[in-house]
Amino acid sequence: MKPSLRDFLWMAVGAAVWLAVILLVLHFQKLQNPAAQLAFKAKRVELVERMRLSLASASEAEKSAVMAITDEDSQTYADQARTATASVEQGRRELEQLLKPGGTKNEKDFLAQFSEAFAEFQRIDKDLLDLAVKNTNLKAYSLAFGPAAAALKEMDAALARVVAARSNSISADDLKVMQLADGARIAALRLLTLLPPHIAEESDQKMDEMEAVMAKEDQAVRQNLEGLAAFPSLSGNPDLTTATVRYARFTELKTQILKLSRENTNVRSLTLSLSQKRKVMLVCQDALAALEQAIQEEPIAGLSNRTPVSPR
Repeated sequence: MKPSLRDFLWMAVGAAVWLAVILLVLHFQKLQNPAAQLAFKAKRVELVERMRLSLASASEAEKSAVMAITDEDSQTYADQARTATASVEQGRRELEQLLKPGGTKNEKDFLAQFSEAFAEFQRIDKDLLDLAVKNTNLKAYSLAFGPAAAALKEMDAALARVVAARSNSISADDLKVMQLADGARIAALRLLTLLPPHIAEESDQKMDEMEAVMAKEDQAVRQNLEGLAAFPSLSGNPDLTTATVRYARFTELKTQILKLSRENTNVRSLTLSLSQKRKVMLVCQDALAALEQAIQEEPIAGLSNRTPVSPR
């Protein structure tokens, strides 16, 4: 009888099944070969060691990004950290594929532990590096100790000249002018000294408290300057004009500084690096160390249990 189409289909299915069985047997026999098993073990060990090295490199680059003092350096180290982390992820995927057909339960369990911890590592790292490259605290410090301090220095010098012009007189008006000028100078300097601790502060509540004190000092400066401007003898006085203009400039800079300080990116990234990132890093390294040990201890038929030498 002539075979039907259905018979041909069954024959094709049967041939495919036999081919799959033959390939599986050949693969099994290959894995049973001691030399092949030893090479397979060495490959997995090398992959784990490469992942551990990349993980350490990622952590080192991340810390450099957090501690860098320029945007350019922070960005460079952040990019290095991301590249190293991507290398770890690539290794993790390769190892996962290798362990599917030839890994023990312990090895798969340790890889699963690492994968879970590494996912958290990546999440923290993304938030941390996004913060580190902004450098808002460093920019706030630069403004506070640079142009803001310079503006108040010029204001202070101008008011000192107003005081010096009246120092040889003992009239009530002159004494009042000196009192107002000195009051403005002192309040302004107090205000300046509050900026660095605000920039370094992590707590929003404490920042609120500092800003409340700053508001009182600012009010004192303004009231004293307005009091000086009310004296007819100081109308159009160039030193008083300079002091008023320079304090207005300081106020603009103070607003920028407080905004940058509130973002707190350097403080927050450093806190993440020293707390959450450090903890999850240790979990990742411990999981990889346990995985490598499990691979090393995997027995090979016909060979004594020995540590394979990873190719370099």
